[in-house]
Amino acid sequence: MGKTIIMTVSTDLVNDQRVKKVCDTLHNMDFRITLVGRKLKNSPPMDIRPYTTKRLPLVFSKGKLFYAEMNIRLFFYLLFHKCDIYHANDLDTLLPNVLISRLKRKPLIYDSHEYFTEVAELVTRPFVQRIWKRIERYCIPKVDHMFTVCPSIAGLYQQEYHRQVDVMRNIPPRQMPVNTRSRRELHLPEDRPVLILQGTGINIHRGSEELVEAMQYIPQALLLVIGDGDVIPALKQMSKQQGTSDRILFMPRMPFEELYHYTANADIGFSLDKNISINHLYALPNKLFDYIRAQIPVIASPMIEIARIIQHYHIGIVIDNIDARTIAQNVNTLLADPDQIAAMKHHLQIASQELCWENEAKSLQKVYEQYC
Repeated sequence: MGKTIIMTVSTDLVNDQRVKKVCDTLHNMDFRITLVGRKLKNSPPMDIRPYTTKRLPLVFSKGKLFYAEMNIRLFFYLLFHKCDIYHANDLDTLLPNVLISRLKRKPLIYDSHEYFTEVAELVTRPFVQRIWKRIERYCIPKVDHMFTVCPSIAGLYQQEYHRQVDVMRNIPPRQMPVNTRSRRELHLPEDRPVLILQGTGINIHRGSEELVEAMQYIPQALLLVIGDGDVIPALKQMSKQQGTSDRILFMPRMPFEELYHYTANADIGFSLDKNISINHLYALPNKLFDYIRAQIPVIASPMIEIARIIQHYHIGIVIDNIDARTIAQNVNTLLADPDQIAAMKHHLQIASQELCWENEAKSLQKVYEQYC
């Protein structure tokens, strides 16, 4: 039997594709894994996986009391459960892992999914931001290996902490579902373009308000907004007020395998984050790679890592102004140019073969081979 890993994350596990891919890769390397997260009131049932999963029921679901409760629960879980390697995902689970790994003298791997101390929720709350920064400065020097999601963020951590930080982007596997459902099966129109904005964090400052507003100027299209976030109620109200609610379909978050069918039936995907923080500027969201995997062109804001991939592979359009008329103009221009769409789809085929988890996981495998 392989060595044991306890992997911790603050999500409810179900739709965390990055963590799932990491666990699958390590399971295939013969490690025995226990994945620990939290259970929300609206969490769907866990899917069947070839490793152990544990979701901790918590009293609090957000704010400082949630983070305190989550870290205390994780500390005692780790204290009373044996393993050979600890693997922490994001700063909000790192402190108990550092304390227990040092107490038990076991290696600790840290995977930072974003530049945590510069997320939008912290940049406007300097006192809370300072607390997280102190936790980060205490913890990061004590981890054995560190991963993050893109070269830009890796560079920031390397500059500040003078340590090696490996890049592991959140890219889907190369293989795609064989039987993608049709628009008719999904109850989508077959006679009009379908646009899609997806994500687990459709929040303020991510361009969704401007995209919904832009639908006034794209009368021939249907927009799918799939996922959850704090701005969804406002988007629904906006669509009613401007008279586009019949052309904007809001759908809740769904398993990745289910979401793929909708993504693959769209004509254009959107990633419209705004540069309100370092974390947004260097963001490399999952949805970009989902669009690439489904081979649909992308319209995106000029965030550094996103623009780098789109421009390198010629798979979409990067727009400088995130306003409704600019979005609509670019959508209408692209939809009216089938030759440009065909060229982008050709480049998307190349990008989807190169940008796959099978290639991306090599850095993870190289680190864990030391512990086999």
